[in-house]
Amino acid sequence: MQYLTWKHGLMGVLVVAAAAGAITMLPAQQQAETGVDLVLSNGKIITVDDRFSIAEAVAVSGNRFVAVGTNAEIEAMAGPNTRRIDLAGRAVVPGLIDNHGHIQRQGAFWTLELRLDGVESRQEALEMIRQKAVEHGPGEWVFTMGGFSRDQFADDDRPFTREELDAVAPENPVLLQFMRDESYLNSRAIEAIGLEKMTEPWIVRDNAGRATGVVENDGSGPVRAASKFLDSVPKDIFESSSMAMLRELNRVGITAAGDACPYADQYRQWADEGRLSVRFFCLRTAGGSTDEAIAEMPKLRYFDGDEWIDYVAWGERLVGVTDNVYDTEPTVPAQTWEEWGRMARAAAEAGVPIFIHTTMEWTIEAQLRQVEAIARDVPIRHLRWAFVHMEQATADQIARMRNLGMYIGVHPRGVISGAAFIRDHGDRAYAMPALKTIQDSGIMWGFGTDAFEVNQYRPFTTLYWAVTGKMVGGKVVHHLPISREDALIAYTRKNAHFFFRENDLGSIQAGKLADLVVMDRDYLTISADDIKNIQPVMTMVGGRIVYDATAPTSTQ
Repeated sequence: MQYLTWKHGLMGVLVVAAAAGAITMLPAQQQAETGVDLVLSNGKIITVDDRFSIAEAVAVSGNRFVAVGTNAEIEAMAGPNTRRIDLAGRAVVPGLIDNHGHIQRQGAFWTLELRLDGVESRQEALEMIRQKAVEHGPGEWVFTMGGFSRDQFADDDRPFTREELDAVAPENPVLLQFMRDESYLNSRAIEAIGLEKMTEPWIVRDNAGRATGVVENDGSGPVRAASKFLDSVPKDIFESSSMAMLRELNRVGITAAGDACPYADQYRQWADEGRLSVRFFCLRTAGGSTDEAIAEMPKLRYFDGDEWIDYVAWGERLVGVTDNVYDTEPTVPAQTWEEWGRMARAAAEAGVPIFIHTTMEWTIEAQLRQVEAIARDVPIRHLRWAFVHMEQATADQIARMRNLGMYIGVHPRGVISGAAFIRDHGDRAYAMPALKTIQDSGIMWGFGTDAFEVNQYRPFTTLYWAVTGKMVGGKVVHHLPISREDALIAYTRKNAHFFFRENDLGSIQAGKLADLVVMDRDYLTISADDIKNIQPVMTMVGGRIVYDATAPTSTQ
């Protein structure tokens, strides 16, 4: 028999687990003779089943859980070929599911970008910029596309200045994008894009008229486009960069995600080769004009994949309809709403699930009225339509969505931008989104991050925000937190419903895919402020260990 254990903290798991990469389900008689493939025992198994049961051990055969119970019950299923992991009292949760992120797109340049997700110290951030400049070499861009805000730096939350960025990266152009709120440039970047000669009002200047390096919201897109640092991403780094990103997602406990899947063919190849370690549930959208998209909609295939990659919904916008129906002031002409309604009605008639991008109260209201009108003629309850982002949903809107059988994808960008929301929206921002109201309404809802530009990606950071109301850095920015149990359910079992995978994912139960996360501390008993500090020590996807904190770091 092969035994795996943690002693005095951790011991290697992957050393003897390599053979787990291609496990197949044993026939019942053979399984009885040889035992289950894997037993994890002596732990605190937080199953997140309907009763939120706690167990001691779990058995895996093939890529699925086959039993959950006491140590004695699960040990009785072991045989001469069973591998064992002694959890040494550690807590285990189901694999964490992000119901909406722009993950595949990010992977293309993951290793090139500087990520400041979760960094709480300005000085640490500056040191990371310095190190990235050294790594890239003189003249190369040091950039971050988002996932952070200046407000998360507990030691100094002022905007970055060109001078301090010059001090840490004098030979490199630097561009840091704080969500879509502000961008910060050093002198090399200002020179590279000709910012001083521009006359746009979004350029912040000092009393002498010199660019300070701060660019306001409207300039984020133009400045990024002018920098062109993504125009020349080497094609030969695509695979290594994407694989590095997937390893990082496994490191923080993510095992599945909703995504636009722009590189589905490549990810499918990796899945077929047994190299994919995150499950992707993809959105599909037809291009062209509204009429062309409506004509194509019934032809698009959904639920034609497998447990690794599957197209499950239309989203996140109804193409052919201008973006101003989503985020800007309520000045959209009636003709545009008519077009939106035609698209949504076509989706209903085609039986297509959709994820609908919406944020402000007025955008939710205008789109919800359209859905209510459609539902009077075409059944949609079985389609699990979801509004996503949902910063300003009201109690009335949430109740009406529930009555339609709709879902809510909560994408709490306030985790990094809560202080900015308060500056922009005043006291209302403390209930953006109205998390406890959503939870108490009884509607089906789940967590996503909308990473990587407008939010950070680490699930335990999101769970910390949900339970404490604090953003990265510790500022209280939310007044409607929920219990840690409800928050975990929203990141696991409830999210499985968004992808029609509740029979496969979201809890540790017999018959479900063997996705789990072993943590370095107990999510249920540590202080709420410590939730953000939880570190997975092992992540498993489909019975295969895809992250082991004690394994040597691989660059392949």
